[in-house]
Formats: sequence, C-alpha cells, structure tokens
Amino acid sequence: MTTLPTRHLGDLVVGAQGLGCMGMSHGYGTSDDEQSIATIHRALDLGVTLLDSSDFYGQGHNEELVGRALADPARREQAVVATKFGFANKLGEPTRIRGDAAYVRQAAEASLRRLGLDHIDLYYVHRIDRNVPIEETVGAMAELVKEGKVRHLGLSEAGAETIRRAHAVHPIAALQSEWSLWTRDIEAEVLPVCRELGIGVVPFSPLGRGFLTGRYTTLDGLPETDLRRTQPRFADGNLERNLAIVERLEALAAGRGVTAGQLALAWIQHRGTDVVPIPGTRREKYLEENVGAATLTLSGEELAAMDAVAGEVVGQRYDGASLAFVNG
Repeated sequence: MTTLPTRHLGDLVVGAQGLGCMGMSHGYGTSDDEQSIATIHRALDLGVTLLDSSDFYGQGHNEELVGRALADPARREQAVVATKFGFANKLGEPTRIRGDAAYVRQAAEASLRRLGLDHIDLYYVHRIDRNVPIEETVGAMAELVKEGKVRHLGLSEAGAETIRRAHAVHPIAALQSEWSLWTRDIEAEVLPVCRELGIGVVPFSPLGRGFLTGRYTTLDGLPETDLRRTQPRFADGNLERNLAIVERLEALAAGRGVTAGQLALAWIQHRGTDVVPIPGTRREKYLEENVGAATLTLSGEELAAMDAVAGEVVGQRYDGASLAFVNG
C-alpha cells in the first residue's frame, strides 16, 4: 500500500522520496543481489517509485539488477526508472567523460538492454563533458525522446549556465546533485536556476554517505574498496571534528523520538515540494527508516536549529580529481 505523497520533477510525477541503488553494486563493499531486489520491491510497496541507477555502477551490474527487480510487468508499472550515462572509463582507469551524440545513443541502447526495458523514464547526463557543447549532448538525448526510448531528461552535477543552455534545447525534468546538511553548494546559484526554470531537484547522498546517521564514527570495519576511504571529510582528523555535527544532530533527534538519519532526511524533504532525495540502502530495515522521514513534519524553529547544527564542515566532499568533474 502506498504511504508516500507524490512530488513533481518537471512534468514527471514520483514518490516524495526515491531509492538510490548505487550501493547495491558499487562503492560500499560487497552486496547480495537477492537482498537488494527484496529492498527494491519493498520500496515500491511503500510508494518509493523513483529508482536511481547508472551504467557506471558496477560496470552495468546495477542496471541489470534493477532490470531483474522489475522483470514482473506489475513491478515495472510501479516504478519510475532513472539511469545515467557519461563515464566512458572502467573502474580503476583515469576518468573519461563523453557527451558526444554518438556516445549518447550507444550508451542509451546499452542501458536499455541491461535494464530489459523498452524505455527509460528519466535519463541523466552523469557528468558534463567539457569538451562537447551541452547542446550536442542534450540534442542527442532529445532524439531519444522523439523515438520513445526515453521519456524525461536530467542533468547531474551541472553548473547554472549549463542548466540554462540544456533547458533551452529540451525541457530538463530534474537536476541531480549532492545536497545534505553538510553539502550545500547548490543553494547559491544552481537551486535558484532550477526553480526559475521549473526543474526538480534530486539530492543524492542526502545522509552524507551515511555519516549523518551516526553509524560511522570510524573507518575501521569498512572494506578497503569503500569510497569513503578516499574522501577528505572521512580522513584522519577531519572525521573526528565532523563528528561534532552528528552529536548535535543526535541530540535534536532524541528530542523528537527519531533517529539522526531521519531528522537529516526530513530536513532535505523540507527544502521544497520540488525536492526528491534518493537515500541509498541495500537493506529493508534502513529503507523503512528512511521512508519514515518523508512525512516527518518539522517546525521553523526545528529547521533553524538544524541549520545551526551543521556548523563548519571540515574537508571537501571529494578529492581534487573528482571535484574537477562536478558543477560542469
């Protein structure tokens, strides 16, 4: 039974909270496909309709996994499938971004095969190719819309001017960027442009890669391949200082009888009715906890207290090499 209200990403209607599927295949150690599929099914039953994937996650494994989860036509009917293209390198190789027209079509056809679908509901540029005009990239994506292979278009980690130029070629339904209590870069320039143009916002890592849940006070126990080991905010010295944010958040959450993670998610859900966060999880337990935050009401005083809680975050959200590919 659906428990979530709906929100709009442009003309696309989705549940007020989505599910980030990346961690089921990529970035956070090994996973269990059957457990992940069960989590996807539970999400759909709870009214979480937006399933977020990419051809880069697990080198295509994540799209195949989502496709398996939606093999039953009744499940496909419940879901809004989002995936992305742009990373033309394999894991471990130097990052290479492609947004040329030929690659757009090649990537889309490959994603459709892996997903086992006849169309993609929301197709994102994962990162902007600075060597190709965004007009070429979005123009090629618009051709896929005309052919019925894609329904809505999105951008990920795009800068304000790029968003304007892309939207002039074809309506952009959604902008996906990192946004949370401890990552607020988009609020200065990108968010106002999205709202001016009627573009929805899909925050990824709304729980600060799990940090804002309070479950990670040390990197001990994380797999060597866990991407948090490469991120400055989790580095020795920075992690300990950033834990003060979580401690303050946990104190506020205790006063409401909720978890720190739920409070952090409720904060992002309150940023506007055009905001649909996509917290990622592989487990039904955490999924249900996340969904509980989507309907948690916060007062103006509580929101102000949370703004103050974030304080001064120590460290960049990515290392220098990765930062070069954001806000393109």
